[in-house]
Amino acid sequence: MGTLRVLILLSFIPSPWVLCSTGKHFNQDSTLRLEQQDVLINREDNLEAKRSKREAAALWLGEAYDSSMVFLPADEPDDAPAEGGDASELPTCLLCVCLTGSVYCEEVVPEMTAVPTLPKETAYLYARYNKIKKITNKDFADIVTLKRIDLTGNLISEIEEGAFSKLTLLEELNLAENQLVKLPMLPGKLTTFNANHNRLKTKGVKANAFKRMEKLINLFLGDNALEAVPVIPESVRIVHLQNNNITNISLETFCKGNNTYYVRPNLMEVRLDGNPVLLSKYPNSFTCLKSLPVGQYR
Repeated sequence: MGTLRVLILLSFIPSPWVLCSTGKHFNQDSTLRLEQQDVLINREDNLEAKRSKREAAALWLGEAYDSSMVFLPADEPDDAPAEGGDASELPTCLLCVCLTGSVYCEEVVPEMTAVPTLPKETAYLYARYNKIKKITNKDFADIVTLKRIDLTGNLISEIEEGAFSKLTLLEELNLAENQLVKLPMLPGKLTTFNANHNRLKTKGVKANAFKRMEKLINLFLGDNALEAVPVIPESVRIVHLQNNNITNISLETFCKGNNTYYVRPNLMEVRLDGNPVLLSKYPNSFTCLKSLPVGQYR
């Protein structure tokens, strides 16, 4: 009878190899479930990051975010170039945020060294803080709908003549914080031109570069190496020329020397601070202005 009880008890105790096998399968299943959860979590994180990028760009551009407007692919292809490759190998709207009429590229990885190929009907391009070195005649030749270009903070040292010649609708052009030594012909309908923090000298800016720009309102040429004030259109309200090498002002710089009754009502702000010119030596050069230029008087 005792022997029978022992046999019954042994029949209910699982053998060590059974326990080991069961534990192994349990651990494998748990690990698999954890790996699946990690994949799902990572996928959700990636999608959320992309959504956030699009929404942030839309807010920055002042446009209402609408997911149906975005034509940036939800998932990047598996054969995308590794980090450190050439941005030209990827479609623009995979590198940048593309909204209807707007392309937003900022600090692109891999490095963007040239103006990207833009979708048709692009009106606004923001390609700030990249490594673009040159603007060619082909970059904007087929995108005549452009109204605003912002290339702040690149390495642009050359712009081919005629690069902007077909942009008849362009109103704002920002080339600040680049390495330009001369300017090409600019579109006639610009209202704002910004070339602050470049290497411009007077010989690199044509004498009539801005003269015929009848809609120009804001002209920013501060922190360059200009030796003289360029011809400023009557329409300009704000002109910044601080921190250049301007040494003198003539009677014709801002006013008309032969007309003491001439007044410039539009020109409200002139910055000449940080230049070697002593403005107090030219008291008759500002009689047409509503306010004196900011600069050195003694």
